[in-house]
Amino acid sequence: MAASQFSATCSRTEALLRCDSRSKFIDFSFRSTNSRLLFVRTLNRRPLRRSFSSISPNCNISCVDLEAGTTLVSLTPDAASVASSIKYHAEFNPLFSPERFDLPKAYFATAQSVRDSLIINWNATYNYFEKLNVKQAYYLSMEFLQGRALLNAIGNLELTGAYAEALNKLGHKLEQIASQEPDAALGNGGLGRLASCFLDSLATLNYPAWGYGLRYRYGLFKQRITKDGQEEVAEDWLEMGNPWEIVRNDVSYPVQFYGKLVSGSDGKRHWIGGEDIVAVAYDVPIPGYKTKTTINLRLWSTKAPSEDFDLSAFNAGEHTKAYEALGSAEKICYILYPGDESIEGKILRLKQQYTLCSASLQDIIARFERRSGSSVKWEEFPEKVAVQMNDTHPTLCIPELIRILIDVKGLSWKEAWTITQRTVAYTNHTVLPEALEKWSLELMQKLLPRHVEIIEMVDEELIHSIVAEYGTADSDLLEKKLKEMRILENVELPAAFADIIVKPKESPVVLISEELEDVEEVDEVEEVDEVEEVDEVEVVDEVEEVEAVNEEEKSEAEVPQEKGEVLPEPVPEPPKMVRMANLCVVGGHAVNGVAAIHSEIVKEEVFNSFFKLWPEKFQNKTNGVTPRRWIRFCNPELSKIISDWIGTEDWVLNAENLAELSKFADNEDLQIQWREAKRSNKLKVVSLIKEKTGYSVSPDAMFDIQVKRIHEYKRQLLNILGIVYRYKKMKEMSAAERKEKFVPRVCIFGGKAFSTYVQAKRIVKFITDVGATVNHDPEIGDLLKVVFVPDYNVSVAELLIPASELSQHISTAGMEASGTSNMKFSMNGCILIGTLDGANVEIREEVGEDNFFLFGAEAHEIADLRKERAEGKFVPDPRFEEVKEYARSGVFGPYNYDELIGSLEGIEGFGRADYFLVGKDFPSYIECQEKVDEAYQDQKKWTKMSILNTAGSYKFSSDRTIHEYAKDIWNIKPVELP
Repeated sequence: MAASQFSATCSRTEALLRCDSRSKFIDFSFRSTNSRLLFVRTLNRRPLRRSFSSISPNCNISCVDLEAGTTLVSLTPDAASVASSIKYHAEFNPLFSPERFDLPKAYFATAQSVRDSLIINWNATYNYFEKLNVKQAYYLSMEFLQGRALLNAIGNLELTGAYAEALNKLGHKLEQIASQEPDAALGNGGLGRLASCFLDSLATLNYPAWGYGLRYRYGLFKQRITKDGQEEVAEDWLEMGNPWEIVRNDVSYPVQFYGKLVSGSDGKRHWIGGEDIVAVAYDVPIPGYKTKTTINLRLWSTKAPSEDFDLSAFNAGEHTKAYEALGSAEKICYILYPGDESIEGKILRLKQQYTLCSASLQDIIARFERRSGSSVKWEEFPEKVAVQMNDTHPTLCIPELIRILIDVKGLSWKEAWTITQRTVAYTNHTVLPEALEKWSLELMQKLLPRHVEIIEMVDEELIHSIVAEYGTADSDLLEKKLKEMRILENVELPAAFADIIVKPKESPVVLISEELEDVEEVDEVEEVDEVEEVDEVEVVDEVEEVEAVNEEEKSEAEVPQEKGEVLPEPVPEPPKMVRMANLCVVGGHAVNGVAAIHSEIVKEEVFNSFFKLWPEKFQNKTNGVTPRRWIRFCNPELSKIISDWIGTEDWVLNAENLAELSKFADNEDLQIQWREAKRSNKLKVVSLIKEKTGYSVSPDAMFDIQVKRIHEYKRQLLNILGIVYRYKKMKEMSAAERKEKFVPRVCIFGGKAFSTYVQAKRIVKFITDVGATVNHDPEIGDLLKVVFVPDYNVSVAELLIPASELSQHISTAGMEASGTSNMKFSMNGCILIGTLDGANVEIREEVGEDNFFLFGAEAHEIADLRKERAEGKFVPDPRFEEVKEYARSGVFGPYNYDELIGSLEGIEGFGRADYFLVGKDFPSYIECQEKVDEAYQDQKKWTKMSILNTAGSYKFSSDRTIHEYAKDIWNIKPVELP
């Protein structure tokens, strides 16, 4: 199956063994050989000696000489050969008993059959990249939210029809088989979904690239909704195995933690001792659409060597102790974003991040050395390798690459530092300074001592640059810039710079009132750090509690005092931290935001001083989503309508063609077809809601959807309060008045609240309580339904998004970096209601202002509005006070919502003062919703708006985004297989 040196003339037994679908792609291109052969298994129905239900595939070998200039054979299996392949895998799959061909077994056999086709292209792609030795991009991300693979893979291979027919012959429907596949639990939100869209586009556009991530055994969690709100249980996506992955037991790398540093006789620093684990590669093929290019997602799983199992302890009855080393290694890849409130949780998160970086870089470097042959020129490394860090989680790539180049490969500091800066680039997904990732310096020194040394050296390089830029004449300015920009926070300047800032000596006397103010400020910063990530990623809050002064030091510091004299409490020292985002900016050659407004905030606010120092580093790369998964495959009826009206299917690869739809937006025939497709998709969601929640909803109502991670800044609370206000007004009217005033709506929520994010879980509880009341109110009936769909994931999104008519993207302006679900909804003809935040700004520009429902404060107003609140000048709208009182009245059950509603009140304090401006935007929001009702009543106008949303969404294809990364950051070019 892979390129090989053995003869194509082989026995039947040998051929069968070599064609096992579990075969690994094996690279022989670096060996001396005059030809490379591609072995492709084809199935014949010639009986084997032992017959299994008349299934007897023989393995004939076809040879394709890639070196000789012939092209890769492109096989297009028919339904009969597909059915034969599925039956073969059903017989020989060891995971299931042979008696039955039920759905789980049929799914596995089907997936393995598809994987055979993928591996052929996968091997050819890999070998071709090796042969040409082109520059390759590597995308490192803690999340890859892939979704189900089966329908996407056969769609990209253009085999959907063949597989549907084959499975029908075998007694199953393709849709039933596809539903057996669990979503891969490798991500949570937009960060992971973006990464997966990027891999799809990279493969489709024939770019040489790989993805790197971690193989989480239990994912984030599986969400259950009970009477108490959200409950979390472990994901079971690997319970039955994963037919898409191939373990590479021959691809593993050591990863080290703890230990100590010693100086060798050669003058080099050596990191010795500590804890050693092994990262093992699991590969997942990523096929492109209508291309042979199939790239790789390499996921790392962790383990300890067998000899670390303490057999003596086990035999002595100390079973837990015996397994300690193995358990410590394996748990690194158990959970995505483990809780980090404990020191153990912090250590585990840092171990995860370092494992991803270390294993991936060792793999990348090994590939570079192999492709370089006998003459490795390290100065050429950035000409062959581009490393993209998706947010700050892979920041340790920077010190790790330097460590390997200096400590292992023997390069000088200057060489390693230059190579690293030219190789690495950083995508920022966060706009709040307090939400940027930080780690305790003390923790990092214990876990990664060598990396702290390197980070200190990088910090020193940065100090040189700052001093060179600002000079030493204005010590106040220099001190301000150093405090703001340094990687090491609250850390003394290196000895070489000890005298650059000369300050007059100050009196040690500190007024108690001033001291208390300082302490309050420290507490406030720590509390704000509890806010999780602002874009599509769980942010790690690494600000530890200020340590108490050591009792021994306190006793030494005590001095005699006069009776009645009160000495001020000592001011605790602020914690020493490593600012990961600053390290990313300093250590890489490019920094990009993910939407136009976000990139401007990055340059003007978040990293303004860095932007002034290195303006050439900063770019914008507005996010995108793949039109293959997010229209072509998840919405086939709409896709056919689009292709029929614009006269081509080319829009799937060239999304610009979607703009042609705007010519027909007023056409009555198109509008009728458009509405029919929408209703068909809504009927699927009616069934989903019934299955998942037990609620019955009408497909004739407007489907109003907000699906995203539950977070205060995303303002699901604003949405549900708007619904509560709507419900209250309905209850105050007669039946006739209600029908006249309100359009029937099904308000659908979905998303997970992080397990330790208490306020987000309160929001989930409130939504479900409102739904339980409203949905059982006979006076309201189908005029209003409120549904929380549990365990929202990609597969659920693929049903909800095509059925959506209104979608809510209502984050506080300036706080959402981009968003990608807004793009998916717009592509599927859904009209958005939202603020001028993230990619909403650009979507509104593209689809037209009249086809977007806008409300709320703008980003430049937010700071002043918060100041107004803090000064007690904000006067809430009476409607907002009314809805809060109604929410507290007990109408929605006995649960006490004082903590939740109280967060919208007061003028200061953590968890108070309406930080996300729900109260400020509430009047604008409900008035905008009235405009939504009015527009929906005119279905012709609404359908035109829907069509124009799809037509204007072409800019938000991830293909466009990837072309920009490839040209402006990675400097890679497409490589199409012959």
